[in-house]
Amino acid sequence: MRNADRHYTYGDYRKWPEEERWELIEGVAWNMSPAPYRVHQKTLTRMLGTVIPFLEGKECEVYPAPFDVLLPEEGEVEEDDVSTVVQPDISVICDTAKLTKKGCNGAPDWIVEILSPFTASRDFIFKLRLYERHGVREYWMVDPGNQYVHVYVLDDVGKYPADPKVFVPVSVIQGAVLDGLVIETKELFSSF
Repeated sequence: MRNADRHYTYGDYRKWPEEERWELIEGVAWNMSPAPYRVHQKTLTRMLGTVIPFLEGKECEVYPAPFDVLLPEEGEVEEDDVSTVVQPDISVICDTAKLTKKGCNGAPDWIVEILSPFTASRDFIFKLRLYERHGVREYWMVDPGNQYVHVYVLDDVGKYPADPKVFVPVSVIQGAVLDGLVIETKELFSSF
């Protein structure tokens, strides 16, 4: 983490070395180092192997990390003033007007975070609250170590359920945002 006494913005973030990976959550900078474990990358690859072909010919687009997602707060009109910039493992955007040259400005429709020992608490606490507040319609937390998936879907009043759906190693998950998408956890977690 950079100096927690300072409030950072996307304008600061863009000046940092490109080889370093950071996220900003409400002005606090979080270092994304070290690189993810191999099991994290294997899980990411398997998910993308299902999502990419599913989206062929559809309006929605998928982007893996590193991919900047800016989540502006009220009053943060200029891109450089935005104090929250995250790099979800997978972002699916169906409103392509949100896409910019460098990433996405506004909430993706579906975000997947693959948990690691270094980021799990951030994903479960800060990002859950953040994604709900910004209107991410569907949020998955995939835990390859324990082989389960937490699925949060916004309800009619824009809230995630207190008790998300939890899928274990032999489950079939049907996407809420991507109607017809099916992910089988046995395929996702096989050979782990």
